[in-house]
Amino acid sequence: MDLQTRKLELIQEFLKIQSEDVISRLEKILRKEKKNSDNGDFKPMSIEEFNSRIDKSMEDSINGRLTKSSELKAKIDKWN
Repeated sequence: MDLQTRKLELIQEFLKIQSEDVISRLEKILRKEKKNSDNGDFKPMSIEEFNSRIDKSMEDSINGRLTKSSELKAKIDKWN
């Protein structure tokens, strides 16, 4: 299926939606994706930067500067 056909099918499904909440969530997703795609200055990091970040992460781990995944999930749950 080509992109144009997929877009048309998506539009048809969107037009069937009756829930304000669903439409609000879809609008939020579209705004977020647009914002992310507008970030045209994104460039991949160099190997040196990548290795430097790994070294810093290891140092953070050794020094106990970590966030437990359960704590992070709890924070994320509060975002909504």
